[in-house]
Amino acid sequence: MSDLTKKPTAEQVKRLPKALLHDHLDGGLRPQTIIDIAKEIGHELPTYDPAELAEWFRSSCDSGSLVLYLETFAHTVAVMQRKQDIVRVARECAVDLARDGVVYAEVRMAPELITEKGLTLSQAIEAILEGFREGEAEAKTEGNVIRVMTLLCGMRQNELSQEVAELAVKYRDHGVVGFDIAGPEDGFPPSDQLDTFEFLRRENAHFTIHAGEAYGLPSIWEAIQLCGAERLGHGVRITDDIDFNHTPPRLGRLAAYVRDRRVPLEMCPSSNIQTGVADSFAHHPLAKLSKLRFRVTINTDNRLMSATSMTREMTEMVNQCDWTFQDLQRVTINALKSSFIPFEERLAIIESVVKPAYQKISGE
Repeated sequence: MSDLTKKPTAEQVKRLPKALLHDHLDGGLRPQTIIDIAKEIGHELPTYDPAELAEWFRSSCDSGSLVLYLETFAHTVAVMQRKQDIVRVARECAVDLARDGVVYAEVRMAPELITEKGLTLSQAIEAILEGFREGEAEAKTEGNVIRVMTLLCGMRQNELSQEVAELAVKYRDHGVVGFDIAGPEDGFPPSDQLDTFEFLRRENAHFTIHAGEAYGLPSIWEAIQLCGAERLGHGVRITDDIDFNHTPPRLGRLAAYVRDRRVPLEMCPSSNIQTGVADSFAHHPLAKLSKLRFRVTINTDNRLMSATSMTREMTEMVNQCDWTFQDLQRVTINALKSSFIPFEERLAIIESVVKPAYQKISGE
């Protein structure tokens, strides 16, 4: 008989179906792929040993600084400038996620970062989409079913957000499900791109905004109230508006609004620990916010930089926060409910894939 109140084993977590909303394509490359392409194009790496390179990325990102964390992307972006390399990286991303039990993923990328060698923004986007379709097909041959959709990012500090947003609309029937802005939060508030977000709303297009990671409540307020974000990328700093010294904790007006409106929070514990937001999974806001019934989701952010996977993120929540099958199922369903595919398609994955698998695996 199934028992969702039990704690799953690590092996059971691995087999559970997972949904992922916040994963960067240029943050999840296989070390060997970086080495292969770097050798072909003459790009210098810190090391050409796959295990050492993986460790270099992780330790560079353990610095506690978002600025240093972002510097590691110079190497991954460098090997994603030719069409065939972008296709390969996207294909391997889909295969790797599927092997980890992910059944639905929205993977994001800023196309402007992969146009340094002459590709147009459209060509970069089409290469990503081609790679994901190939990866889905390859995963199927391995017995894994995954659906990978794309989010296009504009970079806060640059001037291409409007053009990228227009392309997100253009390709929305071809695998692009939404738009995001990424890059440094501090000094580049979401409202700088207000015209772009108003354009997306007029087009009935979906978007999420990185907010409340490196910068606090004003970033979250702007993203939701000025720009109209449907989801918040990270959003961990919403805890600044909650007084945990009371029982039950007291929510400020913004925190209450986010919870009551069911604004999804795309939380990435390992990544946040690296950038100094929390010191462990046990102390990460995810556990507290989940108890307060915010619509939290659990995500990988950058699998290479954080040496992580969805299985690892979930297993750590089980180990450090005593999460049960029920807790894991809730964040999985939260993610699917908050995804940018049509409602009936979200429901189909929840009812025909997620719930049956949780019933079966929790009953073992």
